[in-house]
Amino acid sequence: MNSIRRRFLACAGITVASLAASLPAAAQTYPAHPVRAIVPYPPGGATDIVARPILHELSKRLGQQFHVENVPGASGDIGTAKAAKAAPDGYTLLFAYSSHVVNLSLFDRVPYDPIRDFTPITLVVTSPAVLSVHPSFPAKTLDELIALIRAQPGKYAYASGGTGTQPQLAGEQLRLSLGLDLVHVPYNGGGPALVSMLAGHTPIGFSTLSPAVAHIKSGKLRALAISGHKRLPSVPDVPTMAEAGYPNIEGDTWVGVLAPAGTDAQVVTLLNREIVGILAQPAMRERLVELGYEPVGNSPDEFAAQIRNEIPKWARIIRSAGIKAQ
Repeated sequence: MNSIRRRFLACAGITVASLAASLPAAAQTYPAHPVRAIVPYPPGGATDIVARPILHELSKRLGQQFHVENVPGASGDIGTAKAAKAAPDGYTLLFAYSSHVVNLSLFDRVPYDPIRDFTPITLVVTSPAVLSVHPSFPAKTLDELIALIRAQPGKYAYASGGTGTQPQLAGEQLRLSLGLDLVHVPYNGGGPALVSMLAGHTPIGFSTLSPAVAHIKSGKLRALAISGHKRLPSVPDVPTMAEAGYPNIEGDTWVGVLAPAGTDAQVVTLLNREIVGILAQPAMRERLVELGYEPVGNSPDEFAAQIRNEIPKWARIIRSAGIKAQ
């Protein structure tokens, strides 16, 4: 700062120290201490599995620990509400699951507003829903499965990881669009649903692709189709719903990062840049793709638009199918 500038500030009663203190926290060094990332589900779930390697890389890049705080319960609502009430100072983040855009329509009330209470940072990954059957099941294609269901109304049921999950919503879109007599059997999570499918108790099921990939590759499940717009490298032989002739069946799940509303834009920009950079690393991309995820890393505005668009979309499907939280 030159001498003229210093004299001007002194005359105005402003010191260099007070000028620095008046700058937003984000303009100073961030992060200055550890950052918690709330995962509103138990350890080992899809959101947790995605969050941990991202946070590990953030810790290395930014020189402070970014750590997971698992706050499970109420289909993600407890942890999400905790994040919504946190100080918007950049030291609390939320790794949200796609239930973030469903729960508002599924429950009578939720303790947060999915739009007003959060500032989106980036969409991290997406994963399609996959329709699979036990290998002993006679249908080899989606058309064959539909023919079997129509030939014997009321005989067949499909499993999912729970009421209101995107895989169940994909199943309900298929049922409603084709007028199928097909019963939904909800399980308490994707893991129990897969166990039932693997044992042949409920030989048909919609699930998120990521936990099913290993079973599909080993031949313990036969995948008939995935939602989404393109085939994935983890299951290259499995057609999309569109390729199978049913382009309107959607059921993608996602994991994204948000901060409490009011978080400084400079912090949001920094975190977006770093996470997008992490997702661009070849090793990270390979790891996520192998797990059945598609890395994204978009802008805050793009992620915000997706959230706004998905809330009414899933609300229409939930109303049409008469889905109620259990």
